[in-house]
Amino acid sequence: MSETLPAPWTRHYQPGVPAEIELPTESLVSLYERSVAEGRSAVATQFFGRETTYAQLGEQIAKAAEGLRRLGVRAGDRVAVILPNCPQHIVAFYAVLRLGAIVVEHNPLYTARELHHMFDDHGATVVIAWDVAAAKLRDNDFEIEPDHIVSVSLLKAFPPLQQVALALPIPKLRALRDKLTQPAPGTSSWESLLASPVLDPGHPRPSVHDLAVIQYTSGTTAQPKGAMLSHSNLFANARQGEAWMHGAQYRKEVFYAILPMFHAFGMTLFMTYGILKQARLVLFPAFDVDQVLAAAKKHPPTVYCAVPPIYEATAARAKKRGISLRSAKYCISGAMALPTSTVELWESVSGGLLVEGYGMTEASPVCLGNPFAPSRRTGTIGVPFPSTWMRVVDPDDPAREVAQGDPGELLIKGPQVFSGYWNNPAETDKSLLPGGWLRTGDLVTVDVDGFTTIVDRVKELIITGGFNVAPSEVEEALLEHPGVAGAAVVGLPNEEVGGERVVAAVVPEAGTELRDADLRAWCKQRLTGYKVPRAFYVVDELPASMLGKVLRKQVRESLSEREPLVRDPRRPKHAR
Repeated sequence: MSETLPAPWTRHYQPGVPAEIELPTESLVSLYERSVAEGRSAVATQFFGRETTYAQLGEQIAKAAEGLRRLGVRAGDRVAVILPNCPQHIVAFYAVLRLGAIVVEHNPLYTARELHHMFDDHGATVVIAWDVAAAKLRDNDFEIEPDHIVSVSLLKAFPPLQQVALALPIPKLRALRDKLTQPAPGTSSWESLLASPVLDPGHPRPSVHDLAVIQYTSGTTAQPKGAMLSHSNLFANARQGEAWMHGAQYRKEVFYAILPMFHAFGMTLFMTYGILKQARLVLFPAFDVDQVLAAAKKHPPTVYCAVPPIYEATAARAKKRGISLRSAKYCISGAMALPTSTVELWESVSGGLLVEGYGMTEASPVCLGNPFAPSRRTGTIGVPFPSTWMRVVDPDDPAREVAQGDPGELLIKGPQVFSGYWNNPAETDKSLLPGGWLRTGDLVTVDVDGFTTIVDRVKELIITGGFNVAPSEVEEALLEHPGVAGAAVVGLPNEEVGGERVVAAVVPEAGTELRDADLRAWCKQRLTGYKVPRAFYVVDELPASMLGKVLRKQVRESLSEREPLVRDPRRPKHAR
């Protein structure tokens, strides 16, 4: 499609949304410093009731940056961050960027095995980790010894009275305390980092085009790839979000940070766009509908972005309890298909439209969205964001655009599109076409107005609970089991909550009996929980092409006719 403005879809934008954004000329350091200077006494973060102002946030960033500098962090160095949503995560993110270093985000629930490949790839020697996750970096499966590990206790970010209460010798409180914090021998504490003086204001700043973040993304290969996102990419996507949420006010909005900030969607929504708007960020380390609704009574959300199951759970519980969510004006769903029933339920209790958007890590991540206007079309992923272009092409010949209305692969171009994969030029060449066009791997159809509908995926990623699972990674773990001769992992529809559930077809070694509990335990030792198959199917053989490649599509179709292994019944109480 010609890149001549105005694009045909812009006529469906909410009134006031521009066709183009002003491209950033400064780094993300300027973004947060401006918010600190202007926000000052406004609340930046709220964590279980404890508030941090923008002035306090800025001071903590300056101290953490100096502490990292004294640990040897220099411009261009990679610093691994392994944290759930918490105030320390935002401070760590900007402290690393202030030095011109590169943030590498990691899921704190990853196993040592999963972290190993990423660390081997990016080579970070300084790590800021939740103390519960820090032990994984000393695990025998990790085999990499960082120079410095700074451990973060979530409990230290709680209000003082809650910290005292959680210290009481009560079994229930002790169990909760153990979930929040654990001893991390061989590490230095986050508090020792903040004991540093503030960084010299004259310390060199990064430029707008410098690399800011390496965000690992699951692909069709067994190993995740590190998408390189520049300050310009992330700043531009924040401005695109600001343009899309037309009418959102500075220092007036309340963002509920439920999506994890180690994920590209949560990172942009909260740590860049939310900070840009000088908003109050109410942080939740994990989704708990009761905690969300308790917080809503005092500081109701105005921006509530999540995945469909979270919208379902929140709306249903709010309706049952009679709790108002009319404050929620800006609500975007992503990562998985948004059912019409979810939209209707949410809009019956909220004060705005629930619209679906589309993005991918390689695009910082948001590229398309439905307008916050009557022109939105439920069931589609909307139209391209300001300053974003799309083409729909033949996946076998991406130089050829398909006829309007015909299915084809979606290509994206815009200032938010990444520059490539870290240490992986071969995969970069597969994903980025001449002219800066990003291959999404998604098959779509587009109507005459530019509204886009996903019809299939070229890639075979499984989307479960809003997270991507690479089948090859799960298969690799299964094939290490001594009783498994073959494995194919696919996604089957999750009728209860939408999206997909991970399932595995396994071929047993001759003379071996495979049991659900054994396979499940094996996978749990090697994979994050959401990657562990929800069901295992024993098959005699796997369908394969003439070249020996397992045909996952045929596997998926065949499993609907098979019965999975049942979970092993509990042993009788008298069993020994």
